[in-house]
Amino acid sequence: MSTWKKHQYLFSGDRMYKFFQEQLDSKINNHNLRTLMEYCPIDAVRVKKDDKEYLMMASNNYLGLTFDQRVINEAVKWAQQYGTGSGGSRLVSGTFPLFTDLERELAKFKNTEKALVFNTGYMANVGTISAIADKNTIIFSDELNHASIIDGCRLSKATIKAYSHCDVEELKFLLKQVDRNARKLIVTDGVFSMDGDIAPLDRLYELSREYHALLMVDDAHATGTIGNGHGTAAYYGLEKDVDIQLGTLSKSLGAVGGYVAANSTIIDYLVNMSRSFIFSTALSPADIGAALAALQIIESDSSVLRRLQDNVNYMTDCLNSMRIYATNETPIFPILIGSNEDTLAVSNHLYNAGIIGTAIRPPTVPVGESRIRLTVTAAHNREQIDYVCQTLSKAIKELNCEGTI
Repeated sequence: MSTWKKHQYLFSGDRMYKFFQEQLDSKINNHNLRTLMEYCPIDAVRVKKDDKEYLMMASNNYLGLTFDQRVINEAVKWAQQYGTGSGGSRLVSGTFPLFTDLERELAKFKNTEKALVFNTGYMANVGTISAIADKNTIIFSDELNHASIIDGCRLSKATIKAYSHCDVEELKFLLKQVDRNARKLIVTDGVFSMDGDIAPLDRLYELSREYHALLMVDDAHATGTIGNGHGTAAYYGLEKDVDIQLGTLSKSLGAVGGYVAANSTIIDYLVNMSRSFIFSTALSPADIGAALAALQIIESDSSVLRRLQDNVNYMTDCLNSMRIYATNETPIFPILIGSNEDTLAVSNHLYNAGIIGTAIRPPTVPVGESRIRLTVTAAHNREQIDYVCQTLSKAIKELNCEGTI
């Protein structure tokens, strides 16, 4: 490389680094810089950091199965039998009998013909949407859908029409504006991760049939939490009617991975067309074994689902008694604060009291709607829930964050 070209290269690199630093400085000034925090899990609801114990209220481990001995035993068993890794992609060498078992059980669980396992819920959304939609497709997407849905829509190069959150009338208006013969996809979260509310899937289904659109629901936060654990379609009695049910193995199921459940045509199409499926090394046997065990627990042990709903009801009553708005629809409790600065202050107050309650800020949520996102699990007890609610109420009052009360 010539001296001139070398200097030009370094100059371009310096400009890039300057841009990166400016973006980071902007986040610092706006109280919006994210950093990684290291915790050592003790059990499903407690973690340790610097020799201090904290109560975890920010996890998506809704059923507390990450420390369930039945799940752990299966993970260990299959790692010992098949090894620590899959060694290849599913289409090359990575499809073990265990994968087939899990996909069969997932299809049965979601009441569909087939299912397909992906490495994460994010990869399932990106890989599915970018495969089934293209520049000749129109996608109708709820404005508060998860980032993985948004990214899948963008990658597909389809025309994207975002409708206001859960606004069925606006969606109907948008559907009326397009050619009835156009290829159309309606996609929504089942349970919205930052608001904890449930999509009006019954009405979305009616519109999808009226306007000849595919209907896809992301059950990442609905699996294990609503519809007797089976998700949003089951919640509305639409298991056989929703075209694509997508979800994750990484939340209620206490493992790692994602899945898509649909009819045979769609699943076979994804096997051949979904790039995030085709070009990824398969999950490890331990992950699949853990997910399979967790799925069997949901199906056979109703006490786990009952404990979760009891805790959701109890925490709702506890928060409402302190004039903090809450509903008992799902285990997600968005405590709306407003500004980034105030939200961080509440989060720090909780942290100093031994509670992990994460501050959720833009771009995850809209500007001015920063919040503490609390989640309750089947593994929490009432004493822990009481302590969290009392501490939160005290923090809000002391910091004059009156928007939530």
